[in-house]
Amino acid sequence: MRKQTPEFGPGASLVFGGSGGIGAAIATRIAQGGSDVAITYKSRKEKALAAAEQIAAYGVRCTVHQVDIANRQQIDHAIQEAVEAHGRLHSVVVAAGSDIKQPYLADVTDAEWDEVINGDLNGFFRIVKGIIPHFRANDGGSLVHISSAGLGRTPPKDVLSVAPKAANEALVKYVAKEEGIHNIRANSVAVGVIETGIFKRLEAEGVFNDAWKQAVLGALPIKHFGQPEDIAEAAVFFASNRSKYVTGQLLFVDGGYAV
Repeated sequence: MRKQTPEFGPGASLVFGGSGGIGAAIATRIAQGGSDVAITYKSRKEKALAAAEQIAAYGVRCTVHQVDIANRQQIDHAIQEAVEAHGRLHSVVVAAGSDIKQPYLADVTDAEWDEVINGDLNGFFRIVKGIIPHFRANDGGSLVHISSAGLGRTPPKDVLSVAPKAANEALVKYVAKEEGIHNIRANSVAVGVIETGIFKRLEAEGVFNDAWKQAVLGALPIKHFGQPEDIAEAAVFFASNRSKYVTGQLLFVDGGYAV
């Protein structure tokens, strides 16, 4: 177990979805703060191992764990593995989610709905249930949820992302309200348009074409899209000792989209 650092207590941070995009930026920023890290991946092990090697270059230990957040047993196993590897988890960041499609609500299929509910909502619930006992037994910890700026301003065709995250926000507030007595905090970062992950896929598919991008930029007070590092700074603030008196909050990192 690593010694306590100014930003973090002893132990490691477990970053669900930490092998790529926003999750990798968060895990890297945590490593830069001097903390060991555990990252998860769903299927792309080679990508996760490459990310872990880059993270470890900051002089910390980074372990890799396979988990599908729609699978309760895999969630429990990943938490157990991370605890066995690092001894204590001072924070858990949930940056994993479904590969969201962009239909109108009226066109959402039962299969598409079930996928995001089983993964993004039920998975988050099970992570919360899985980590609370560990946090309680180890003088607390910080839970960070990567959410959507769609909670502040409703974007058409984004219901599969926004709806489960709205329910997750209720869970975040319940953790903050009920677990603060155990020194457990819970906060969320609402993500705007970030040039990574799903954005890049939808851009390549032509869903986010030039007309769409110009329309979105025209509505933003800050006239450019965000980078993964922008989300990482906010998420790591919540994960770290710098926010030790902050809980139950939703911080929009969206270029002013929700204003």
